[in-house]
Amino acid sequence: MFRDRKEAGRLLAQALAEYKGRPNLVVLGLPRGGVPVAHIVADFLGAPLDVFLVRKLGVPWQPELGFGAIAETPGAVARRDPPVRVLDTNLIRECELRPEVIDQIAAREQREIDRRSRLYRGTRALIDISGREVIVVDDGLATGSTMLAVVRALRQQNARRIVIAVPVGPRDTCDTLRREADDVVCLSSPEPFQSVGTWYEDFTQITDHEVRHALSPASFRP
Repeated sequence: MFRDRKEAGRLLAQALAEYKGRPNLVVLGLPRGGVPVAHIVADFLGAPLDVFLVRKLGVPWQPELGFGAIAETPGAVARRDPPVRVLDTNLIRECELRPEVIDQIAAREQREIDRRSRLYRGTRALIDISGREVIVVDDGLATGSTMLAVVRALRQQNARRIVIAVPVGPRDTCDTLRREADDVVCLSSPEPFQSVGTWYEDFTQITDHEVRHALSPASFRP
């Protein structure tokens, strides 16, 4: 049980101490909840911080039930790369989701990714991760579909090495992600898992303002 995201960030940073001071390192936080955790990790490691935008694709009549995820792909249009989607084909079949419905949901979430990019970064582009070692931080894992979309999108952006770092997540999800990422650092895999929020005393929703503040250079210690 973590007291809050700050405590989780401090503990996660200590677990990642071997990466401290590496010159080609960048830390990416998944908004909103992963950003305050990533901020502490980046500060401790002395690495630049940015957000990486990913959205769950939810079943229309039960939005919290994700049948996949979509991740931002900077420069994909210019390179004519397809958008990065991760889909749970079994759930799609079970819910009888038609391709046009999936496309509509994905388009809506892509618009939200674009909105958040403007809100969080303004006119600034995503930090260049080509050839760099990337640590992707979230406040926890559940099914892992959103993180899987992130890893595949970062591969498309030519990241040299990808490390997933989270305070808590199910053991089977972490094992699945180890087959896609170069490493997975997870502090705790309790059983039964239930949900990420179960393992925080304070799991207050993070606001857009807090994300923007965490990304501000003034928010780092001198």
